[in-house]
Amino acid sequence: MSEPDQETQAGSTDETGNSSLIETHVTSDTSVDTQGENPTSVVETRNLSVYYDEEQALDDVNLDIYEQEVTAIIGPSGCGKSTFLRCINRMNDLVEAATIEGELRFRGTDIYGDNVDPVALRRQIGMVFQHPNPFPKSIYDNVAYGLRVQDETVTDEIVETALKRAALWEEVKDQLHTSALDLSGGQQQRLCIARAIAVNPDVLLMDEPASALDPIATSKIEDLIEDLTSEYTVIIVTHNMQQAARISDRTAVFLTGGELVEFDHTTTIFENPADDRVEDYITGKFG
Repeated sequence: MSEPDQETQAGSTDETGNSSLIETHVTSDTSVDTQGENPTSVVETRNLSVYYDEEQALDDVNLDIYEQEVTAIIGPSGCGKSTFLRCINRMNDLVEAATIEGELRFRGTDIYGDNVDPVALRRQIGMVFQHPNPFPKSIYDNVAYGLRVQDETVTDEIVETALKRAALWEEVKDQLHTSALDLSGGQQQRLCIARAIAVNPDVLLMDEPASALDPIATSKIEDLIEDLTSEYTVIIVTHNMQQAARISDRTAVFLTGGELVEFDHTTTIFENPADDRVEDYITGKFG
């Protein structure tokens, strides 16, 4: 993604310097009960359908994403996984052929409402892409980029904290002003995560963030994702079912035609799915 495109992820501020999703802040009960009977829903879709011209990519999806959990989105190629992810922070707005029907709410607010600023939304819902996309800038400037485009104060402490949260600080603390392009692929991906969390989002979307990495770098990304749920809600698209089983709390299974076939706790999906098609997919009979 080029730098101008990345600005669509950066968000905006109101007159007080605080981020604003709509004309007033979205308020909600932020208490977390991920182990109990009433976890807090952060993202809710109701009858969500997406079309690219005449081709349907998502079909009537109803799904709740819960706070401070890892939700994995799995399914065969072309089943709408990435389309679903891009709906959550309105990246599909950038696709001229895309038509969205139904409802998608973030902390109770319909994000496709006329009064929602999509740039501000993307500040609260960050995104990390399949291939690392650091800017041709220093490590420090990459982390600070989102803050600067919002005219927010950048401090060494903020940059250090973001790099520590991304489990990268110890590896780069003595080279902050060298080019980010000199980092390894796994380090670049963790830098992109640091850049995403520097603006303090609520939700992190990850579109196959480890698919282009070696096994050691993949393991570091997976460990990081588990750590991030102490502060963030993570939604990850992955083709790697073993990865979904290792790191996610809940799993949504999409199949051809953009149908959400099943959504449940990950252990249930992989050990006792309710739908035979899910079992066939997980056991490799198709996909």
